[in-house]
Amino acid sequence: MTLPAPYPPLVSGGEGLDRYPGEPVALAARMAAIYALPADQVLPVRGLTHGLELAWRIAARDGGSVEAPKAEPYDSLAAIYPAKGEPAVVVIRALGSPEAVAEMAARVAPALLVVDEGLIEFSDSVSAVTVVADQTNLVVLRSLSLAYGLAGARVGAAIAQAPTLARLASVLEPYALPEPLVRLAQQALDPSRMIETAERIASVRRERERIARELGRQMPVEPGVGPIVMARPEDPVAALAALKTYGVEADLSGDRLRLPVSIKPEVNDRLLAAFGLTPAKRRPARVGQAVRDTKETRIVCAVDLDAPGPIKIETGVGFFDHMLEQIAAHGGFSLRLQCEGDLHTDPHHTIEDSAIALGQALKQALGERKGIARYGFVLPMDEANATVSIDLSGRPYPLFEGTFDTPFIGDYRTDLTAHVFRSLAEAMGAAVHISVTGQDDHHKTEAVYKAFGRALRQAIRVEGDTVPSTKGVL
Repeated sequence: MTLPAPYPPLVSGGEGLDRYPGEPVALAARMAAIYALPADQVLPVRGLTHGLELAWRIAARDGGSVEAPKAEPYDSLAAIYPAKGEPAVVVIRALGSPEAVAEMAARVAPALLVVDEGLIEFSDSVSAVTVVADQTNLVVLRSLSLAYGLAGARVGAAIAQAPTLARLASVLEPYALPEPLVRLAQQALDPSRMIETAERIASVRRERERIARELGRQMPVEPGVGPIVMARPEDPVAALAALKTYGVEADLSGDRLRLPVSIKPEVNDRLLAAFGLTPAKRRPARVGQAVRDTKETRIVCAVDLDAPGPIKIETGVGFFDHMLEQIAAHGGFSLRLQCEGDLHTDPHHTIEDSAIALGQALKQALGERKGIARYGFVLPMDEANATVSIDLSGRPYPLFEGTFDTPFIGDYRTDLTAHVFRSLAEAMGAAVHISVTGQDDHHKTEAVYKAFGRALRQAIRVEGDTVPSTKGVL
């Protein structure tokens, strides 16, 4: 048994790091759930490159060689582990279909076929993991580097039948995956992150298509598989220099340029401007995001005040999901919110923390609040009447007048309605005055949420370019 350090480290968030890391069982289980596989077919590794290195180690130990494409990181690994005999491992980048992978695995057997799927999340291809159960010599490598934003953390997975993973594990160094990396990976793969991760990937793909379409007017272009576009300008060296002046880092691959695709349209506009393609001027995107993790909840919330969709909400409290949807739909903005909370105890933490996260995301999206209408008002719903007044002043002041006789609507606690809008007002920095009357508590509650959305729609509307205050700042 390895003894722990005599004391914990003097670092923030270092609890438990005085002990040596154990097997990443929980991470393997979460990866298996995402990849739709049994847990015994997943081996967490220190990035896709580490998974490749394990294959090279097996070949070196068994006196064989590795057949791989002429590219990085394969060339660097080949330099470390020189070829000695017949191919014991064949490495390929993802093929067009799992059936093609299965055919190749059968053809190269008994050599291992290692499939690099580091960029597959950005493509429409079906993963080769779907044929792992039928191929004893197949290893599929996945990565969290680009799709999950963890390029610096270095976490990935080797996927294969259990005996094949045992071969890889036999050349695995002790404590291969440090505890901080495991924790980061588990946070990135938490169910509360899935809606926003999917939207991020979709946004990059849309931007990749836009860049390829615009550049295609000037030069041959190949849309990359991941967040890149491959282009062939007439003078690649001059193009590199031009890109650098616009703050865009690219690199040469033969006679082609590897151009990065950002999730931010304004960054991609700079890339296009370097080639003389000047997109129409646009206002800076009014987007905001909040990540809120507590002992009771894990939440990711993202808003785009200038887009009507998508609206995707999953808190585990159905009626509350519907109410947040009302805010976004009537507010005219995109909202994505996912929460994993302690619903087995009570919905209180989920509802309160989701409201705080939404308020924080709205505050970030509003930025300096230049040009906004600032104020918003209104809403009858059958016999119920809700009046909501909003001032996006930057100064929080919540006021709620109204009572509810019904304690629950589904799993939603009606006494938390006032709490929701207090949390929103405080987190987004706004005066929010609400009054509601009526007989049906369902109607009263829904009227409040809809009215808030409508009032917010008026207040966030862009009317000019100046801060709506005689002070010059909000």
